[in-house]
Formats: sequence, structure tokens, C-alpha cells
Amino acid sequence: MALTRLLLVLLCAALPMLFFSRAEAGEVGVSYGRIGNNLMDPASVVQLLKRNGITMVRVYDTDSTVLTAMKNTGIKVVVAVPNENVAIAAADPNWAVQWAKNNLVPYYPATDIRGVTVGNEVFNQAKGLTSQLLPAMKNVQAALTGLGLSNAMKVTTPIAFNALKKSFPPSESLFQDDIAQSVMSPMIDFLEQTGSYLMANIYPYYTYTSQPDTINLNYATFRPNDGVVDNRTGIRYDNLFDAQLDAVYYAIDNLRASSTKRTVEAMLRGTHRRSVPVVTGESGWCSYCPQAVGATKENAQAYNANLVKHVQSGGASTTYSSLVVGAGTAADDISVYIFALFNENDKPVDERNFGLFEPSGQPVYAVDFRAGSSPSPSPGPTKSSWCVANAAVGDARLQAALDYACSNGADCGAIQPGKPCYEPNTKVAHASYAFNDYYQRKGRASGTCDFSGAGSIVYQQPAGICDPKTAVSWCVANAAVGDTRLQIALDYACGNGADCSAIQRGARCFDPDTKVAHASYAFNDYYQRNARSANSCNFNGAGSIVYQQPKIGNCVLSSTG
Repeated sequence: MALTRLLLVLLCAALPMLFFSRAEAGEVGVSYGRIGNNLMDPASVVQLLKRNGITMVRVYDTDSTVLTAMKNTGIKVVVAVPNENVAIAAADPNWAVQWAKNNLVPYYPATDIRGVTVGNEVFNQAKGLTSQLLPAMKNVQAALTGLGLSNAMKVTTPIAFNALKKSFPPSESLFQDDIAQSVMSPMIDFLEQTGSYLMANIYPYYTYTSQPDTINLNYATFRPNDGVVDNRTGIRYDNLFDAQLDAVYYAIDNLRASSTKRTVEAMLRGTHRRSVPVVTGESGWCSYCPQAVGATKENAQAYNANLVKHVQSGGASTTYSSLVVGAGTAADDISVYIFALFNENDKPVDERNFGLFEPSGQPVYAVDFRAGSSPSPSPGPTKSSWCVANAAVGDARLQAALDYACSNGADCGAIQPGKPCYEPNTKVAHASYAFNDYYQRKGRASGTCDFSGAGSIVYQQPAGICDPKTAVSWCVANAAVGDTRLQIALDYACGNGADCSAIQRGARCFDPDTKVAHASYAFNDYYQRNARSANSCNFNGAGSIVYQQPKIGNCVLSSTG
């Protein structure tokens, strides 16, 4: 232990002078899951990927329609041996050979298959397979070698971030005791021997949503912040992703003290090259998860757009994982796979809305995968624009496009009878409202104001689109979410600008003393002070906008901030 501490001191003294140089630009791909009953066909998916400059895809099986569609596209693909096949892959080397013959040989090289993941988060999702994971990986590797594919395709396995029992400070990170020496140590040896990489699923989203009071949202989403320092090494992290990626690297190096000694000595000689790179197999942010704090489209766009920019620019130059001397590692052209390509409606509720795209191919928000694009800490381009209906296409096409917009994310409540934007009751007025709401919610992304020719972008605010913010409206609590969520949202409103003095004991709006009454008062005060925007009455599903003035007991809610 004393020797290790000494070496770390030497390392901290030497690194700022010798090794902090910006890494080569990485590449960003997407995780293409298909747990949905309304997804576009694989051939259309390929066109979607190409239109958006996405050149790298991770899939979770070896579906023949997907691999066939990927032929001769130039898109790099990582395929999978699913968890349900890990046991047989471990037990029977001949099964692994036949699997490779059936699922890889017919497609490669026309389909550019770069890797095979054996299992997915086995320690989490199929813990009983833990002891069989490495034997399965070795049998798949042997099968690839026998078929002459091992140079083209690397074998790895994705681990969940909670495979680490400690991750902060990053330099003190360790794998869980039950897998550290029994599984991870020999696995790292295997990956090093085969020139492969460890795949880790890294989600700052889950870290933030589990402890929003201690994790800074800007730190979690690559927005400007003061950063966090690892006091042991002096490294300052300006985003949580880099800290968590470093934590995985440190956990690898901390497996064995002798390994750490060799690594540090190599660094001090200036000859260190990380032997086992870490590729992020999944990382993303939910755009709508009602039970999660911070699960909004704005935060999802900020995280994913800035992650793309961060990776493509080479990432941070002052992190442990950036200390690479030399080139040619197995993962030079692989960095991060964003989870996920689509919103998948057959997944559990809290996993359905991680997609960059709706099943139809419409963007959920704008993310530019083309290298050189600028980060997007907030939705949409800086130049203001609006989407309006084209009256010349006729009422039938306007109605079809209006129905599409309202069914796919636009909030059309304000154009219903009796609501503030119902008048004028014309197709073109209602369609303009719906088209524009859809367009703005999609981050004003390219293609989100097309509607098969029924919509047009304009750059001067049109007089014909009603703005419900100028109409009188109120925000009230949704009792159906329960007192616990109401209390969380109430605390948020009162702590972020709402004047809640009137609902304190003895004040004019204290009675009725119920969560829904107090939350309604606080929500509405917050809503009025924040320009009556739809987002300012969301409260993760706990708030609703109404257009008739509510009265709660003897307290009448204000319509102005």
C-alpha cells in the first residue's frame, strides 16, 4: 500500500508535465434496439442512419433482416450473443462455431461487422450466468479464430456501471468484491491478449436522477459548471461522464497493485499505452420518464448533443483515460454508443423514451452526428423560426397532418373547443398552431416542419399563430400522482422561485391543508412567474394547465406572477 501511494504521488507530479494531450477524436454510434411494435423496417432504418450521419450501430442480436439491410452501407456494426445463449456458448465450443457460421459468415464482409458482445450486463440481468461469461467469450473468440474472423471482429461484453462497488473519487474505484478477482481480472487478461476492449454502459442520467440534490444537473449534462476534483489525483472533471469513464479505467488498474506499479512505471518512462480500452456501450438520457427528476427533452438534448460534440472533439485532455501514448488500440474508431435509436413502446415504462427518434423516424429533438457540429445546451438553433400551415394543400391534407402532429408530440389542448386558441376555428389556423408546437418541441430540427408539404418554415413571427401564453391560464396539481410526488414537486416550486408564503400555517391560503391544495397554489405561482410555458407546469407529470380560474377553499389562484 505504501508503494502504491508513493507511485500515485509520483504519477500526479509527472502527469501534468508529460502526458496530458488531447486524445484522438472518437466516433459516436447508436444502440439500435427493436423492442417495439411500431418501428420502421430495417431498410428504412439504414436510410435514417445515413441521413443523420450515423456510421456506427450496436444491435442486440443477429437478426438477418437487420444484417442484410446493413450490407454495403459502410455502417460499422457490433452484434450480440444474447444472455439466453451464454450458457450454451460456454458449455459447447461447437455451438459457438455453428453460431458464427450461421450469423456472421453469411453477411461479412458486405456487412461491416466489427465486434461481438457476449451477453449484456450479465452481472445485473442474469447473475446466475456470471461464472459462465468468460468461458462463453473464449469459445466465441476461438470460433472467430477458426473461421479467420478474429482480426476483423473483437469479442467483448458490456458491463453495467454498478459492476463498480466504488466510483468516486474515480482514482479509488473498485469492482464489486464478488466479481473483481474471480471474473474481471481474468477477463481483462483475456481482452488484453486478444487486442479487444471492455464495454461499459455509462449513464450519468441514472446517477443524477437517483441523487438530484447532490449531483449538479449542469455537471451531468455537459453544461457549464464549476467541476468536481478528485483530491487524490488533483484531476478536475467538468462533466460526470468523464469521471465515470475514468472510474472504470481506475477500477481496471486497481485490480492488482503489481499491475498498477507496472502502469505507473511505464507512464514515468513515457511509454504507457492503455492495454485495454473502455468503450461506452450505452449512454443516454430519458426525454420523458414521469417518475424521474430531470427527465425532459431539453436535458436529453443537452446531454446527447454535447456528448457527441465532446467525443468528436477528442474529449477532455486532463482525464486519466486520455493518457494514451501511441496508437492502434482496438477501439481507435469506437468511443460511445448513444442509447437509443428509437423510443421503444414495448419496453418498461421508465425505459421507453430514451430514443433520438420516434418510431416513424421523426426526431424527438435535434442531435447532429456530423463531426464539427456545435454543442446544443438548449433546444433548437439560435435563429428564431416558426412552422406554419400551407393553405394551398387543402383542408384534407391539413387535417391529416394536423392529426399526425397532435398524435406525435404536439400539445393540441389549446385548440380544442373552449380553449384559448380555438378561434379562429379554421383548418389552417389549427394546423399552424399544431405544426408550430410540434416543430418547436422537436428542437426545430430539419424535417420537422415538412408534413408532406403541408408546412413551411418562416423567420418572422407570424400573426396567425395563437400563443396560449398570452391567454389566461393556470397551473393546478394532479391529485392522481399521489402525495409523495406532489410534495417533491411542491418543494421544487417553492425552492425555485414560487412565493409560498401564502400557504404557510396561519396565512390566507393555508386552508384547506392538503397536499393538492398547497401544491396547486405553489405550481400556479411558479407557472405565472415563468411566462406560463408548458414546461413550467410540468413538474414531471404532477401539474396540469387549466383555462378556467380555479378556486381552492377561499383562495383564488392568481393569473399573473
